[in-house]
Amino acid sequence: MKPMAHLGVGIGWRPEIAGAVEGLPGLDWVEVVAENICPGHLPESLLRLLERGVRVVPHGVSLGIGGADRPDPAKLAALGERAVALGAPLVTEHIAFVRTSSVAPGPLLEAGHLLPVARTRDALDVLCENVRIAQDALPVPLALENIAALVSWPGEELTEAQFLTELVERTGVRLLIDVANLHTNRVNRGEDPVAVLDGIPLEALAYVHVAGGVERGGVWHDTHAHPVPPEVLAVLAELRSRVDPPGVLLERDDDFPPEAELAGELAAIRGVLGGPAGAVPYPPFHRSPGAARTPLGLRPRPRASNAGEAGSGSAPDLAANRGEGGLGPAPVLASNRGEAGSGSGEGGSGAVRTRVGIGQAALLSALVGGTPVPEGFDRQRVRVQARALAAKRAGIVAKVAPELTGILGGEDAYREAFLGYARHRPMTAGYRRDALDFAEHLLVRDLPADPAARRRLTLWWRDRAGARPPGRAVRWARALVGRAA
Repeated sequence: MKPMAHLGVGIGWRPEIAGAVEGLPGLDWVEVVAENICPGHLPESLLRLLERGVRVVPHGVSLGIGGADRPDPAKLAALGERAVALGAPLVTEHIAFVRTSSVAPGPLLEAGHLLPVARTRDALDVLCENVRIAQDALPVPLALENIAALVSWPGEELTEAQFLTELVERTGVRLLIDVANLHTNRVNRGEDPVAVLDGIPLEALAYVHVAGGVERGGVWHDTHAHPVPPEVLAVLAELRSRVDPPGVLLERDDDFPPEAELAGELAAIRGVLGGPAGAVPYPPFHRSPGAARTPLGLRPRPRASNAGEAGSGSAPDLAANRGEGGLGPAPVLASNRGEAGSGSGEGGSGAVRTRVGIGQAALLSALVGGTPVPEGFDRQRVRVQARALAAKRAGIVAKVAPELTGILGGEDAYREAFLGYARHRPMTAGYRRDALDFAEHLLVRDLPADPAARRRLTLWWRDRAGARPPGRAVRWARALVGRAA
């Protein structure tokens, strides 16, 4: 694998901090959310950065390449168009699923969130074929990001390091390693970031994400709205002691601080990258008392001074706590697509995709539709994740349709009404449609109770839906069949 082009230190470009980003000293590159820009109408701020020679990389969030369906050709085409418009050296996405699949029974459901792929042979086969499809369609190389997760899949067959290593070996895809997500998964899933770094092919590293978060009640929330904590910088230092990363990027998506604070966080990142190995020590990892202790028997990966010298072996990684004493013997990793494990080449099989799709649909339905938690999942964790997804959904709808908060009498009243609606009404077609469905849901129930507010909501809905709101007879009929529940 050829060494990745040097990117340097950058920041996630967001409209809210566009001016601050342009003023940051020593900025090498930026990353943009691919879905938030239009190739023919790039923001003036991005155009000015490009004119200065600042590289811009599109970062996708909606492809769902880990889902059971093959990648949507239209989404791939859109991602490629943005790469070409920006002159980007690569595009990036996530190892995640974001919606239910056409191969699974039931309605299409959208998570509005990046959900973890099961680390099983079936899921890996599907992912590998999806990656090859994407690689063939995209005009530039693809890199995939490890995600933060709150829940673990039961019956996983591979560790994180094994899963990522085999993905790279079977597809040649590059990795975007988010060190904040590694720390998140330490807190939430008991996975050792150091073992992951020791076990993955760092020669495939495209670049690194760094972000802030916060711990509440024993759960780490990867918010991208808090300062980068020392623990995340320590994971970055661990990575830097193994390899000189081609690029490192600070992500901030909300509660944006003043420009000086952003500059200070970038300076802290540069300090870690330029400091001596071990300058920011990562706290020792200790398994929880119930965690599995079965060694996986993989060879340690030697440390490398740069991306072109990373070794080819794998390191011991943590066994997930399945309550069965670990994951069993380590699988033999293949050196090419044709030799990869027992499921090689089966990603296109209808049976494999159906199994993966049914499992993903069951979890997503429990998270956003209030259905029972599938067997083997931690029910408490699924409930915590469901509440977090509903709160995130409420926040994004409030940004997409800010008038709703005023119509409903303030943020508290809006949030209470929306969470009641979202409890059993999954999102099926994006946030703008969700805002309209929420308004219709209230009108069907003759809400809000204040007639003046209800008239304002009716006008708001009519202006955007292009239709008359349902009449009283229709409301009663829908109530009888459960639409108003």
